[in-house]
Amino acid sequence: MQCALYDADRCRSCPWITQPIRDQLFAKTADLQHLLAGFSVGEWGAPVTGPEAGFRNKAKMVVSGSVEKPLLGMLHRDGTPEDLCDCPLYPASFAPVFSALKPFIARAGLTPYNVARKRGELKYILLTESQLDGGMMLRFVLRSQTKLAQLYAALPWLQAQLPQLKVITANIQPVHMAIMEGEEEIFLTKQQALAERFNEVPLWIRPQSFFQTNPVVASELYATARSWVRQLPVNHMWDLFCGVGGFGLHCATPQMQLTGIEIAPEAIACAKQSAAELGLTNLHFQALDSTQFATRQEAVPELVLVNPPRRGIGKPLCDYLTQMAPPFIIYSSCNARSMAKDIHELPDYRIERVQLFDMFPHTAHYEVLTLLVRQ
Repeated sequence: MQCALYDADRCRSCPWITQPIRDQLFAKTADLQHLLAGFSVGEWGAPVTGPEAGFRNKAKMVVSGSVEKPLLGMLHRDGTPEDLCDCPLYPASFAPVFSALKPFIARAGLTPYNVARKRGELKYILLTESQLDGGMMLRFVLRSQTKLAQLYAALPWLQAQLPQLKVITANIQPVHMAIMEGEEEIFLTKQQALAERFNEVPLWIRPQSFFQTNPVVASELYATARSWVRQLPVNHMWDLFCGVGGFGLHCATPQMQLTGIEIAPEAIACAKQSAAELGLTNLHFQALDSTQFATRQEAVPELVLVNPPRRGIGKPLCDYLTQMAPPFIIYSSCNARSMAKDIHELPDYRIERVQLFDMFPHTAHYEVLTLLVRQ
């Protein structure tokens, strides 16, 4: 893939961009095989890929420059800004949004935050697009509520320019640290969630809830998990670290009992809304710590599906699963190294299936789905 920003040495966020996708996949597969070399693997699925460019449904842009000429992009390590509006990872639909936001920032008087001086108000612009209908969620990350009235007053102009903006919020992040968002979210629109749909399964995206950034590959990931689960004798499952419920909602049937656990209340609200739309009454989603929930239970279902953050599920949960011995575990991971470490802590399980999903082209990162069967 060609990228003018990379060629000009202005951005190195995609360090593998000069390599053909087939070479990238070969290297990622070799890495995964190396990490699982100590295990016997029953079946290696073919790697799943998506588009090389324009695949991201989300932009996280640092706002810098001046109120009259804002830059949307990132800061280099020395603090110099880089405008990334032309990044080829973003779909073409993002360009008109970026173009309208720059004059809007001036209209609303949203002074970009200056890290060195610790002055200014607007820190980040967070944009998410739905593949369902092209609707978008726009979040302004502000240092305080000082400019909130100005932002709200100028909003009708922006909405007239960009009717695709369905959800608009102001997030308040007062801390002088590289933290993307704060706890306080102020809705500036009546609509508070963005509708999405993967594989005919309704999903919802709310602020402060995790959602995959590569929808084409994520759809294949969920569909694969559903296919695996449908081949197992499972009537009851847990979906731990469930996010907005993507895995559980795909895998559940009207007869199956499912419990989804996620620590973020916003994500659980999305999952419950989706379950209601599907008419699935045996699905129960709760906002709890997944490890604490699981280790306090006196019995486990036939299947435990885990989709943890990069750190993995950790030894306490591994020890619990070893003791309680569910027949099946499905492990979805964005960090195969921590997954391999966790599997080492599950000595009574064999790897029945493994499949790599190229969720992050042009980088060394990838997603992996693994089916573990009790020996």
